[in-house]
Amino acid sequence: MKILITGGAGFLGARLARELLQRQCLRGQRIQRLVLADLAELHDPVLSADARVHMRVGDLLAQMPALMAEDFDAVFHLASAVSAECEADFDLGLRANLDTTRALLDACRAQSARGGPVPLFVFSSSVAVYGSDPALPLPAEVDDRTLPTPQSSYGIHKFICEQLVADYTRKGYIDGRAARLMTVAVRPGPPNRAASSFLSSIVREPLAGLPAICPVAPDTEVALASPASTIAGLLTVAEASREDFAGRTALNLPALTVTVQQMLDALRDIGGQDALRCVRFQPDATIARIVGGWPSRFDSARARALGLSPDRDVHSIVRQYVRDHRQAVRNAQALSMP
Repeated sequence: MKILITGGAGFLGARLARELLQRQCLRGQRIQRLVLADLAELHDPVLSADARVHMRVGDLLAQMPALMAEDFDAVFHLASAVSAECEADFDLGLRANLDTTRALLDACRAQSARGGPVPLFVFSSSVAVYGSDPALPLPAEVDDRTLPTPQSSYGIHKFICEQLVADYTRKGYIDGRAARLMTVAVRPGPPNRAASSFLSSIVREPLAGLPAICPVAPDTEVALASPASTIAGLLTVAEASREDFAGRTALNLPALTVTVQQMLDALRDIGGQDALRCVRFQPDATIARIVGGWPSRFDSARARALGLSPDRDVHSIVRQYVRDHRQAVRNAQALSMP
């Protein structure tokens, strides 16, 4: 099997690649080639040393003809411009999210038209497709039947792409599945331009002894998923039969609902008061509006039917980060964690 991961040098893309190589198979087929496409170079010694892994660096839309000259059995499309980035640069968001996804879908369509395999196409969508509209207020709990009414450019891009994936699947050009990801925390590395980036920063930086800014009120509720749960969700969606996926519409992955204060309480319990003192509240109306417009409570029945469940609690999410990235943790109390 030959697999393409867009955004393959990113945090989730690289983690997905490592998990696929460890499993060695996808959908019962042995993985022979894994192509990672990204704007940035790959900095992962495990992946770089694996002969099955091939890196393609550059603008995804620009390199599409060369990249898709070979046939792929499966495509995981993770690459996108993020939320605050799309609000700041409208044209960038359209190009990176809509134009690139359309070009990738058309390349998959051309592949099947020339006699290649009809590829599995897994699209990483987002909780940002939801928002409260005056004509259709957001319910207290979102379920699989809730109509998306996105309130940001990023959310609108994701919803449009979901519909494209559904239609290309209806036409038989791909076997498409869209999974709506919750905010993934705790992410390693430097902050990105996502509106939700602070939800990792208020844990990651204090555990390294560095200051962090929280731009929203402590009682703000958010829907979180750990990196491990997110990758498990993507792979479960990929492995599911067409019947078990239950339709062509996007599936909401499971979410753990927590407040920012509960995240800070977990930081204190695991990292101690010194870590907690690194966090400073500095309100940002733009970030608060974007994050506050996303739903925080989900009933993900379709995901449950596939065997998926949310993370147990926010403490387990913080402990997962400490275990996975001990080299980035400087806090003695956190490092002494069993």
